[in-house]
Amino acid sequence: MSDIIQTAIIGARGYVGFELIQLIDKHPMTKLIAAYSREYNGKKICEIVPEFSNKELKYRADEIESVVNLDADVLFLALPNNIAAKYNNLWKQFSADKIIIDLSSDFRFDNDWQYCQPETCTLNANSANLIANPGCYATAGQLGLLPLKDFIKGTPNIFGVSGYSGAGSKPCDNNNPEKLKDNLMAYKLSGHIHEKEISQALGLKVNFMPHVAEFFRGIHLTISVELKSALRPEDVFQMYSKFYKEADLINISAEIPQVQSVQNTHNVNIGGFSVDNNHLVLCVTIDNLLKGAATQAIQNMNLALKKRYNLQINTGITQ
Repeated sequence: MSDIIQTAIIGARGYVGFELIQLIDKHPMTKLIAAYSREYNGKKICEIVPEFSNKELKYRADEIESVVNLDADVLFLALPNNIAAKYNNLWKQFSADKIIIDLSSDFRFDNDWQYCQPETCTLNANSANLIANPGCYATAGQLGLLPLKDFIKGTPNIFGVSGYSGAGSKPCDNNNPEKLKDNLMAYKLSGHIHEKEISQALGLKVNFMPHVAEFFRGIHLTISVELKSALRPEDVFQMYSKFYKEADLINISAEIPQVQSVQNTHNVNIGGFSVDNNHLVLCVTIDNLLKGAATQAIQNMNLALKKRYNLQINTGITQ
């Protein structure tokens, strides 16, 4: 076993790929050996990611099947939805000591892959070589509701707003600056994949209404819940503080969290607990590109390789 975890990224061109490159570079136990991108093929990574320390490593555009020949311990799949699934048989060819972490939605409902939200799941490190990373909205929704799960009556309603980076780098209405200027755009108001994901993770039906705003990164959720019995705001605050006391990246506050405070951080901020009899409203903010994607992928790698490399959940994750 090497002293360094060798990693590769397929789909390194996008916003999440950009963040992954930086996190891998800063991690004390990882080294990036390959970054796949057709658009950037042949360019030095440091030309696109100036902070990257290896000034010679270049993007490559080999066929995806070529990854089986890489000497990589961990493979991050940062591809758009519905692409990684086409190569499912390829991923299953990797030996059990190789870790594959998919950041798309393709395998979040596939029993052959372990779905893991790092702070709340129990990852089987002995068999976790295929890991499905949670979605960005789904992460915020799960963390916002989980401490309340046994107190909820009825169906929680989640009003979500994301920065336009959540729509990806390929041009579309949801990341068009002209359409977003001074605007808030609703989309996929029922049946969103993250609604299904949150519901499955919690074992509780939720309603989710997503929107996109003109800021670049960050997510804000306002969650409305009917409780089985009345709770005071201070009771809810204590409940959340106790539930997440071991989670270093999750901050609980009586104040309403702001998107600005989590942008470019790994944090989850939960707060603004407001109660009217049995009606509770709370807010959650995260950075969709970091804690909603790249940060969690690194956390899941740490959990999967915890025993082999003596890693902690947040090894290499620095503010």
